[in-house]
Amino acid sequence: MSQPELAPTGLPPAFPGRAAWGTAGALRAWQTAALEQYFADEPRDFLTVATPGAGKTSFALTVAANLLARRRVDRVVVVAPTEHLKVQWAQAAERIHLAIDPEYGVRQGKASRDFVGIALTYAAVAANPLALRVRVEGFKTLVILDEVHHAGDALSWGEAVREAFEPATRRLMLTGTPFRSDTNPIPFVRYEADAAGGLRSRADYAYGYAAALTDGIVRPVLFMAYSGDLHWRTSAGDEVSARLGGPMTRDLAGQALRTALDPHGSWMPAVLQAADTRLTEVRAHVPDAGGLVIATDQTVARAYAELLHAISGSKPVLVLSDEPGSSKRIQAFAESDERWMVAVRMVSEGVDVPRLSVGVYATSISTPLFFAQAVGRFVRARKRGETASVFVPSVPHLLLHAAEMERERDHVLRAPAGKDDDGLDDSLLAEAERELSEDERPEGGGFAALASEADFDRVVFDGGEFGMTAQTGSAEEQDYLGLPGLLEPDQVKDLLRRHQDSQSRSTGRATVASDPTTGERLKELRRELNGLVAAWHHRTSSPHGVIHADLRTACGGPPTAVASADDLERRIATIRSWAVHRRS
Repeated sequence: MSQPELAPTGLPPAFPGRAAWGTAGALRAWQTAALEQYFADEPRDFLTVATPGAGKTSFALTVAANLLARRRVDRVVVVAPTEHLKVQWAQAAERIHLAIDPEYGVRQGKASRDFVGIALTYAAVAANPLALRVRVEGFKTLVILDEVHHAGDALSWGEAVREAFEPATRRLMLTGTPFRSDTNPIPFVRYEADAAGGLRSRADYAYGYAAALTDGIVRPVLFMAYSGDLHWRTSAGDEVSARLGGPMTRDLAGQALRTALDPHGSWMPAVLQAADTRLTEVRAHVPDAGGLVIATDQTVARAYAELLHAISGSKPVLVLSDEPGSSKRIQAFAESDERWMVAVRMVSEGVDVPRLSVGVYATSISTPLFFAQAVGRFVRARKRGETASVFVPSVPHLLLHAAEMERERDHVLRAPAGKDDDGLDDSLLAEAERELSEDERPEGGGFAALASEADFDRVVFDGGEFGMTAQTGSAEEQDYLGLPGLLEPDQVKDLLRRHQDSQSRSTGRATVASDPTTGERLKELRRELNGLVAAWHHRTSSPHGVIHADLRTACGGPPTAVASADDLERRIATIRSWAVHRRS
């Protein structure tokens, strides 16, 4: 996190600790412009929308330092989405000699006189807004609402924020991700009528991803999309085979995505292998580059960590938000050169790990808001030429989000029920996060992921698409995974075009019969084995997972997804022998 110094002209004198700001260089141009706009009028409420990685924290703390130095305010209250971010804000403030207490409890009343402010979460505000209101009324207070869209997540949170901070002297609101459309107004945000007859939020200062990319503040992002053939059983007991991203109903599309993300299939191991290959290439140019896998829940996060350990040879850092020490593990990873971190939601928003360069979006949460938050973890630029690579399932709405990285969204009120301004259903987030009911669990006879295979599909970059379907492990896939880790955006686009042209010419040639590649043979053997396991399941009603486990016990070897051709052939022969013995 940068600590910029105030420009000598056009802005008020800084806090006495201003020398600390000079250690990381001058203010960025957008921060200077935003500060000049803020101090021109010093409004009570000010909304700043700036892309992740742009330096919102530095901007807000510069405002706080100046207001404190000129006694416009006496105290600062920072509200952040997570416990980890409270600590991150306090650490950043400490570097400019502003003491913020991240351990403050809303029921404790006074804070130590050593602190000029406190940091707490939105959930803590909702727990006791009246106590905070009394505190805010007792001092001239600046309230910094970080990722302020969270105040619109639930009506009760918005009401609590309004009650607690309505008496504040100043309120500075920050967000780095696109708002979504709903019926809950965000407290202290200004709304204006739009052409559609609704109300739309208006930022006092906006600095989007496209502008930050032009200024070299953020990295360009390569989205590596993977498709594949999937097979699953629905909660109604029907077995479905489909291709990821193919035409299907919303319910089936969701089930297809869950099947692909199942750690026991072959899709996730193949994608994690590709991501690890990409990370190795990036680390050849950026030695401390790190990777992050964002999982749907804690169970699959642990399973992904085991897969990555087997693939990379090093044990990933596992971050689960309800475990003690999670914040320290994130900080330790940020300061290390370890390869991988696996997490659920704790690092989806605001967490600062600048060395993250490769990501795997392995979660069923697919709203524009969450996607932008997640991708924001990879865009912080450290030096010229760095790019980020994010591996995503090849499903239409995620590819749309990837192609629209530069789009800015305001908060819209009175939108059509259940829909946001890009036609996506916000209820998907709640659906993705809910616990599965008993009849949806495989052991209860409900939904079950049965088999999956991954294929490289395409690369989405700068709003364009490059490449054609290729098998994982193929030379065509390796062309895209092997892009140098340090390239200018124009060089990236040029290489992508050349790889696409080469791939197109290769597939256009007349083909002759040839021996299958190793990848093709493994894929065919897994398909054959999965078919035999499905047939045995119909004969015996034994779950697919149990059958695979029995075959491993009988034949030895690793799980099917990473088994060798010899392992698979032995299991195929064994299950065929079971069928023969059963008939006899």
